[in-house]
Parts: sequence; structure tokens; C-alpha cells
Amino acid sequence: MVEIKKRILTGHRPTGPRHLGHLVGTLTTWAALQNTHDCFFLIADLHVLTTDYQHPQQISGNTQEVLLDWLAAGIDPKRSTLVLQSAVPEHAQLALLLGMLVSEARLRRNPTYKDQVKQLNLQPSLGLLGYPVLQAADILLYKGQIVPVGEDQLPHIELAREIAHRFNQLYRPIFPEPEALLSTAPRLPGTDNRTMHSSYGNTILLRDTPEETTRKVMSMYTDPTRIHPTDPGHVEGNPLFIYLDLFDPDVEQVKDFKARYQAGTVGDVVVKQHLAAMLNRYLSPLREKRAELAKDKDALLDMLHDGSRRARSIASQTLGETMESMGLTLSVNKSVPAR
Repeated sequence: MVEIKKRILTGHRPTGPRHLGHLVGTLTTWAALQNTHDCFFLIADLHVLTTDYQHPQQISGNTQEVLLDWLAAGIDPKRSTLVLQSAVPEHAQLALLLGMLVSEARLRRNPTYKDQVKQLNLQPSLGLLGYPVLQAADILLYKGQIVPVGEDQLPHIELAREIAHRFNQLYRPIFPEPEALLSTAPRLPGTDNRTMHSSYGNTILLRDTPEETTRKVMSMYTDPTRIHPTDPGHVEGNPLFIYLDLFDPDVEQVKDFKARYQAGTVGDVVVKQHLAAMLNRYLSPLREKRAELAKDKDALLDMLHDGSRRARSIASQTLGETMESMGLTLSVNKSVPAR
């Protein structure tokens, strides 16, 4: 008996190269999920336009950077389906149809929408307001059953479930109500002790050279109460030790560093030098794979386009079922010739 794997849909906006926070928070998990699930990984380039439509020249390059990082981190196009959102127009078409089932007031209550408007000081567009509907369409287009997310994305998954439920009740049951798979990975602090985020300028990128990584680690925030290397230091909440717990396989060595740090017998510089060495060792295989992949950009994009073509065959069928259910029967499987 052939086991039917549950389908996962998740992805990233191509806002730039991926960093250590992405590796710890999502990419390591995604790579493992390929062993147990039918995975669709989406490069959500349409979503970039909801907040940054004025700089479209960056999208193409950032898409390639994201793809390189994904592949180097273990995302395998032979075991998963890699999709470029804008290459599958059914994403936008389904979002338009599903948008009929959601009120404007419901979208304005979305806490993520409120946060983005406030933090980015935006004059919100219709596209930004409807961002969660497009995200729901991304999931439902492939009848995704599980969506790996961080806690901040839970309101979007809840809306996707509401939309699927309402559609199934109004018309006929087509869409599974997707379940969130909440990440258990710790949020990695950036070099300034805020959450690592591209817009904060506090990231360690997967593509960084060993020298760049070392420089960033040496500038890292540690314990602000510690003035001299001989002062007793705090380990809890200290980014140095959060990183060492994650990236240094020698548990006893980390314990020793913690004890010496708390006793004031080891300075920040020594610990940072050790951490930089551990990070560079950890990232070395990923960097080598990334550099090899980057030599052939055409082959890289072929992988993405092949995945998008496979995805579109599923997307087209789902859109057809949706249109037929909503009474658009004359359009299903028909084409109108251009004049």
C-alpha cells in the first residue's frame, strides 16, 4: 500500500539573501520535512510588491539569491516542488475569487497588517490589505494541508482556514482547511540583540565569507553590564551563548565557557573568536555548495521553472474546480481567442 504524504506549502518573500535566522528558523526544518511530506516551496515574489512595489529591479536578483540559499541548505528540487509565484498566474486568479468571501473589516483586523503599516510607515495599498487573501490562495491552490509558520503568521493561517471553510459551505468541498505547523526553533538574535532581520542590518548571511562572518561576530552585542573582561558576566540572554548552544557541538566546552564567563576569567574577545570559528566550520559545507551552484545561473533558473511548470498543472485544475463551483462554467477549459 502506497503511503500518501500530507502536502506542505510554505515559502519566503525574495527580499534578499537568507541569513542564519532563516537557516535555524525554517530551512533546517524544511529540509527535514522533505523526508515525510509532499513539499511545495514558494518564492513569493508577488508578495514583495505589497510593501516594496517602487523597487521592482531588485526582485529578480533577490529571487536567485533566495534560491541559491535554499538549495545550499538542503532543499532538493528532485524531492520537492519549487515554485515561482509569478510564473503561476493561477495564484493571482484564485486570490481574486477568494477575495469575494472576505470582508474589508475582517482584513483590517489582521494584526500583521496593522504592524506592517505602523513599522514601515506605509500608506497601505489594496495589495497590502489583501495580502492574507493572496497567501490563502497560495496554500489552497495546491490544497496544502500543513503550513510551517512562525507565531506571527498564525493569523494568516486562521484566515486561510476561514476562507476554505466558507467556500466549502457555500459551494462544494474542494479545499482542506490547512493546519499550522508552528516552528519550535528559537528566534535567533541579530548582532545587535534584536531579532535577526534583513531590514535591521544585523544579519549574518549564509553567503557571507568567513572574514565577513568573523567581523560581524566580533562586533556582536554581549553583556552591557560587563565593563572589563575580569567582571563576572551574564550568560542568560547573551547572544554569544545562544549561538554557542546552537552551533558548538562540544557541550562540555560550552559549559566551561559559561562558567568562566560568569566567574570573570574569560573575556568577550576570546569567546567571540571561538564562536566565529564554530560558525565558519558549520557553514563551510553550505558555502561550498552555494558557490558551486552559483557557477551556472541558467541551470539554477531551469530548476525553478521546471518546478513551476509542474505546479501549474495542479494549480490549473484547482482553479478550474473553483470557477465551476462559483458559476463561471463558460470559462472553464475554454479560451477566448485574441482579436
